Amino acid sequence: MSTDQGQLTGRGLDGFYRAGRRMLSRCQIRVAGREPLAVQARMTGADRARFVGTLRSSPQAGPDPDVVVERTRHADGTERITLHSAAARPLRLPVEVALGTDLADLGAIAGGTAGPELPATVHACGLRWSSAKGTSAVTADPPPADALASAGLLRWELVLPPGGSATIELRVRTDGTGPVRAVGRAATSPLAPARAAGDDPGVEALLRTSIEDLQALLLRDPAHPSDIHLAAGAPWRCGLAPAEALAAARMTLPLGTRLAAGTLRTLARTQLRGQGPQSGMIPAPMRDAGTHLPPGCTGTEATLLFPALLAEARRWGLPEPETEELLPAAERCLTWLRTSVGDGTYLPDPQPGGPVRCETQAHAHRAALLGADLLDAFGRPGGAELRHWAGALRRAFRADFWIDDLGGGRPAAARAPDGRLVPHLGAAAVHLLDTGLLGGGELAPGLLDRVQTEQLARLLGGPAMDSGWGLRGQGVKEAGHNLFGHRSGAVRVHETALAVAGLATADYEKEASALLRGVLAAAAVFGHRLPDMYAGERRTDGSAPLPHPAACRPAATAAAAGVVLLTTLAGIRPDAPAGTVTLRPVRSAPLGEIVLTGLRVAGAPFSVRVSRLGLAMVEEAADGLQLRAWPRTTPDGTTWGGAVRPAPGPNWISHR
Repeated sequence: MSTDQGQLTGRGLDGFYRAGRRMLSRCQIRVAGREPLAVQARMTGADRARFVGTLRSSPQAGPDPDVVVERTRHADGTERITLHSAAARPLRLPVEVALGTDLADLGAIAGGTAGPELPATVHACGLRWSSAKGTSAVTADPPPADALASAGLLRWELVLPPGGSATIELRVRTDGTGPVRAVGRAATSPLAPARAAGDDPGVEALLRTSIEDLQALLLRDPAHPSDIHLAAGAPWRCGLAPAEALAAARMTLPLGTRLAAGTLRTLARTQLRGQGPQSGMIPAPMRDAGTHLPPGCTGTEATLLFPALLAEARRWGLPEPETEELLPAAERCLTWLRTSVGDGTYLPDPQPGGPVRCETQAHAHRAALLGADLLDAFGRPGGAELRHWAGALRRAFRADFWIDDLGGGRPAAARAPDGRLVPHLGAAAVHLLDTGLLGGGELAPGLLDRVQTEQLARLLGGPAMDSGWGLRGQGVKEAGHNLFGHRSGAVRVHETALAVAGLATADYEKEASALLRGVLAAAAVFGHRLPDMYAGERRTDGSAPLPHPAACRPAATAAAAGVVLLTTLAGIRPDAPAGTVTLRPVRSAPLGEIVLTGLRVAGAPFSVRVSRLGLAMVEEAADGLQLRAWPRTTPDGTTWGGAVRPAPGPNWISHR
């Protein structure tokens, strides 16, 4: 983690990290006794950055620098420092690198209790630090001319001929370990190398960097190396976060089902067994829920996401044997759901006296309907009971969770134990639009009726929620709004993508398109490498989104959101078991023509083109996969979405 100055100063988050511990906190370079003037810093990949600085070899040489100092920093613990000379004479330049570390863990750094730097010792071709927390060492190539342990300093005398260069490579390692090899760099990456092209030049960069970020966050289960899942994000959550891993795997289903399968198998092994109220749950930590609600249980969210992801992965092409292998774990999740609801209507908070949350009911409703679909497909009992409960929940929710007001009403964020409604409007309401995929390209019904859905679409698309850069976590007029608040005002990319997809599916394309354009504009400012959140400041002419100091970048759900944002434009709804796929493109074509190639449906490459008129054409698909018609009538009586397969020829077209 670095600032844009390039120097690691030991302040804030600066440093190289491994397994949640800071292995190096300070790495400051001086050339001829001076720090280079920083002129550029940029990420050149999800796991590497390049810093460029300049200096003048002689103060009397005029305004033009004649030495360029280039630093390439890699997350595997390698830093390459290269000095380039443009001087007309040979240069002899003393170079000093000051190093230090506290070997602090990430929690202590976040809490401001990291402690002082540790004393160094000279070790091999560099320096070494040790404490009860562990050890760290920095080695250099070429070896330094001097190594001063007391000052934490390595020195070289470099000679650069006119127009020449010299390079120093530093390697940060824990004693006894080699370099880290990212799972996503292996040939066995579970993500298809999809590509995007079109009228908007940002679509290519967004999908490419989204996939790069996802690959950089892939982790392998040490006990089951064939099972791969995603870390939540760097730097704060470099390990497995069940709810985020499942959500990101679900959003990346257009890139194949292998990541979903690995994530599901990994989490199935963590599922609680035995007797008691938590039996069947997938354990996970609590999560801040903003200013108006107590922290929420991500274990509840993960347990409800599990059967939904399995059901949708099957629709995208997860083989039947793999689905059936995971079915018992999904059944235990659904049993936990029905047991927790009991004779009631709503799924309560797991904490005694906790509220009944709006988004939890949305997750539970989707899990019940998709889970019932999954149970029926494999001849397992319980589907009818789940559908019956989901129907009762739907009817009750539309009355109990809707607040009427002069503005047309809104869904409540939660119901308190005494029945009082928590009225604050936040981005969590987008989960009401994310209903899940059933068979035949149909979506499951939602908890809101048509009138309520229209009102929610109006609210999400209004200036209180749409910042111009994406969807705020809480409306600007709500009490406790904070433009940097995790759940109380900052733009969360994951929820913005769900809003775009849900609004487009519900035919509110104007609101969906505005949010889409906003988050794509923000992506361009962030080099198309979206953080999980940024400040919810209003977009104005000439402004730029404000970075959040505690954001993860790369982040699994933000990178996966890039996949959702672009594939939503084509409206791909597969049903691999039935051998069909339905296309329901966004007919307003907010980004003009877009071509998506290298996606995966039914285990085979899938490519689709959406024209400027909002017409979708399949250009590559699995043999035997049939395109289903999806008629859609607009208010003026025009029908969209009917599909034919030209004869002869391999292409299918969805036409007006």
